[in-house]
Amino acid sequence: MAFVHLHNHSEYSLLDGATKINAMVEKAKSDDQKYIALTDHGNMFGALDFYKTCTKAGIKPIMGFEAYLAQDRFDKTNKGSFHLTLLAKNDAGYQNLLKLSTFSYTEGFYYKPRIDKQLLREYAEGLIAGSACLHGEINYYLLNNDYDLAKKACFE
Repeated sequence: MAFVHLHNHSEYSLLDGATKINAMVEKAKSDDQKYIALTDHGNMFGALDFYKTCTKAGIKPIMGFEAYLAQDRFDKTNKGSFHLTLLAKNDAGYQNLLKLSTFSYTEGFYYKPRIDKQLLREYAEGLIAGSACLHGEINYYLLNNDYDLAKKACFE
């Protein structure tokens, strides 16, 4: 079974990512990887560059982004949010990633581009969600020994 990196940030993860897309894809190719994902924080700014670079190198790009998940995307009083990795498993998923990314800026922006679970449910078709990093909702509850809330978050 092949190993696939499903959570990668590039220079398009503003103030966070350091890896250039070209370098990421070159390393994946040198490691004989067949697939690689791009999950920049809060945006899909690098999607076209990533897609073109991967296909030129003979690697299948997996499109995604790491969303900021707020309780309510319209609430402009609470800066808190969890991270959630979203990957497209097909064209419908890719179209939904684009919609979610757009709405995170046009409806949910408050310090960061945010979505909420209501919007995620509406545009969930074709998507795979991952628990992201230590700032993910599931991980937050697990680190605080709240297994019931972690389990609940898994199924929302």
